[in-house]
Amino acid sequence: MNESENISLHGRGLLDRRNFMRNTAFSMGGLGLAQLLAAESEKPSDFSGKSPIRPTIDPDNPYLPRKGHMHSAAKQVLVIYCPGAVSHVDTFDYKPDLYKYHGQKPPGLPAVTFEGPSGNIAKPFWDFKPRGECGKMTSELLPNLGNLSDDFCYIHSMTTQTSAHPQGENFMNSGFTMEGFPSFGAWVTYALGSDCEDLPAFVAINDPRGLARSGKNNFGNGFLPAAFQGTDFNAKNPPSNLGRPEAFTAGDDKKTVDLLKRLNANHLEKFPGDANLAARVASYELAGQMQMSVPEMMDLSAEPESIHKEYGTDEGSDLKKEYAKNCILARRLIEKGVRVVQLFNGSDPSGGNGITNWDSHSNIADTHAMQAEIMDQPTAAMIRDMKRRGLLENTLIVWATEFGRMPFLQGNGTGRDHNPSAFTCFLAGAGVKKGISYGESDEFGFKAAVDPVEVYDFNATILHLMGLDHERLSYYHNGLERRLTNVHGHVIKDVLA
Repeated sequence: MNESENISLHGRGLLDRRNFMRNTAFSMGGLGLAQLLAAESEKPSDFSGKSPIRPTIDPDNPYLPRKGHMHSAAKQVLVIYCPGAVSHVDTFDYKPDLYKYHGQKPPGLPAVTFEGPSGNIAKPFWDFKPRGECGKMTSELLPNLGNLSDDFCYIHSMTTQTSAHPQGENFMNSGFTMEGFPSFGAWVTYALGSDCEDLPAFVAINDPRGLARSGKNNFGNGFLPAAFQGTDFNAKNPPSNLGRPEAFTAGDDKKTVDLLKRLNANHLEKFPGDANLAARVASYELAGQMQMSVPEMMDLSAEPESIHKEYGTDEGSDLKKEYAKNCILARRLIEKGVRVVQLFNGSDPSGGNGITNWDSHSNIADTHAMQAEIMDQPTAAMIRDMKRRGLLENTLIVWATEFGRMPFLQGNGTGRDHNPSAFTCFLAGAGVKKGISYGESDEFGFKAAVDPVEVYDFNATILHLMGLDHERLSYYHNGLERRLTNVHGHVIKDVLA
């Protein structure tokens, strides 16, 4: 038998001289391409042509303060987040045509929206009036916040990519509708670290009623090192597991901590470069420091009676009292130098239809009023107090929600459906123009009409105000240079002071 008959067709093809030359040429080309890509990867850049900037982080001390990419007035940021979607047309976005067309259904408006058939145009459920020297028209639903309009920069042309709450929260707080991406606070602390040695760099103060719809995604670290996730607690529920057992004295506790430090240091020497291990060690050491600092931070009785009265901790509903205490806690954390504080007003992973958050698909007159009673006075008091103490000179305040609500009622005639095409957020404090409004929605507040702002732009602007270039702040993950704004976003220069 001829030996060649035992060779497969594929094997014979490899022995063919022409096939051999062709495969060799392809292989050499592939090797050349690989070499070019390898050389390019040494100086990575994204579509903008800018080289990524990854902060140099000491894994043993991940919270050490780091410089930003540019000078900025804002060194800290306080995010006030309202889950459930606050109705812009009932709060800050005054639309006279809603009164003109009340009870009618003008052409061009959709017959069906997120939760079903739409009803007729509805005027605001609360009257609007001019506030402050700027004369900003805001509603009686949030009069205390409205009275601070001279300090605010309203953005009325916000748009988002989704009309679902979990995805909307993810998008606003992490830049992606999907789960698993780092939150805004994680990005900032990854970039800048913290000036506060005995408190977390990033604190999430959850609503007294619990977590928001998207849960810990709103303040998670995603694929960033674990050290940069938010630490969640509030005035009612301090961080757990910080208490010392009664059988141990303070001296015993100190000896234990010192021994753990030595053991951890030895362990890190054996496993250098293990970011997860370093993050755990750093968190344990921070927990030890928090045993001393947190009890003092949580003791709101040290605040004068005038502060409690101003914030409203002793009047109104129990939820309002607890939220007011959270506002005092937020101010105290900023005062101590915590880099990022995220304060939630609203909760409930399963919805709530306006009872536990701002999601008012029915009875909006009652449900929005209930949320406003909780949020308005304490939040306004916190901002006034921070201004009085000079904290707004280096603190950026962000007030946000995931989308807006429709200018017409739902089929039930008592609620407003989700509106991703227009909503309002506002900025205040360091680096932001005061007493202005940017962008406009259309005559009904249905769609962004003038200078539309995407969530990418909003986040790019906040990072810029913190001294960070959103196009360059990155983290290499799964073969991609990831960033908060993905490959999108433009800084809204007209709102910068």
